[in-house]
Amino acid sequence: MTLKQRWRNVRPYVLSPLVYFVARILSATWRIKAEGYEPVESLPGGKIYAGWHGRTFVAAAFFRGKGLWTIISHSKDGDMQDAIFKGFGFKTIRGSTGRGGVKAAIASIDVLKQGAVMAFTPDGPRGPSGVVQGGIMLMAKKSGALLVPVGVSANRRIQIKTWDRYMVPKLFARCLMIFGDPISLPQDASDEVVEEVRLKLQSELHRLEALAESRCGH
Repeated sequence: MTLKQRWRNVRPYVLSPLVYFVARILSATWRIKAEGYEPVESLPGGKIYAGWHGRTFVAAAFFRGKGLWTIISHSKDGDMQDAIFKGFGFKTIRGSTGRGGVKAAIASIDVLKQGAVMAFTPDGPRGPSGVVQGGIMLMAKKSGALLVPVGVSANRRIQIKTWDRYMVPKLFARCLMIFGDPISLPQDASDEVVEEVRLKLQSELHRLEALAESRCGH
């Protein structure tokens, strides 16, 4: 095994505590405003809070300790993300579109049927950015959970040059999360209805993020 391969294997265990520590310190300085959250949060039954992959840092900080579920990929980077999200108090299901996707979907549907709340990135884990994939639609249809689009922004931030232009708010940033109206997907919905709802969710996510961006001065 090469030195590079060894580093790849141990990287999640070495970096996770450091990244988590920095994330906690950084996010502790933010002021997060969540518009529309309380009316949605009080609704009974399962819910899926949907936001783009590049805006998960703010969501992780806002939902810290609230016991939400999320799906983390089986990759080595996923191992690090799993440790970090668990540190923020999330319950995790491992899987992705590439590995363990079916098992992850089944496990997610089970917990949603029991009334769980899940945070999900419908364009993750590999993109394309800003396009709702089919996984979230399957979960909503089979579980009866409400889809809740969320737009996220921050006034002072950096955006990493990744496929999703991952956003990291700076120290003492003002962050904004705008929760949209819940969208339901009937369990007997046809493929045509599922596609209509997918496009509606995608459109709402773009609209809410654009609104959040404008409100934060971008």
